[in-house]
Amino acid sequence: QVQLVESGGALVQPGGSLRLSCAASGATLDYYAIAWFRQVPGKEREGVSCISSTDGLYADSVEGRFTMSRDNVENVVDLQMNSLKPEDTAVYYCATDRRLRCGSTWGRARRYDGWGQGTQVTVSS
Repeated sequence: QVQLVESGGALVQPGGSLRLSCAASGATLDYYAIAWFRQVPGKEREGVSCISSTDGLYADSVEGRFTMSRDNVENVVDLQMNSLKPEDTAVYYCATDRRLRCGSTWGRARRYDGWGQGTQVTVSS
């Protein structure tokens, strides 16, 4: 079972940038689809982005502002977030799925069986 630890969350002003990291242990991320989700109180987890060895997908709300990358040597997946907006405020989680592709169902939280503890991102002036 892969263990995931997110880091990098912080308070940032609108228009600013943050870089989140998801460090994995217990398994090599090469063989997983890895996704970032976010959640605000009272709402379901929302898929932000997904990356695999064959595809990379983003939610419409972050397309062009967020970039996901993976370092297979360090076993880390990053999420570079630019032009942040107050509506990006949430707890951000990384998650893994043993399927090799993100595919059309990448945004469904129930397909992921490995989750980190989350990191808080607050966008506010």
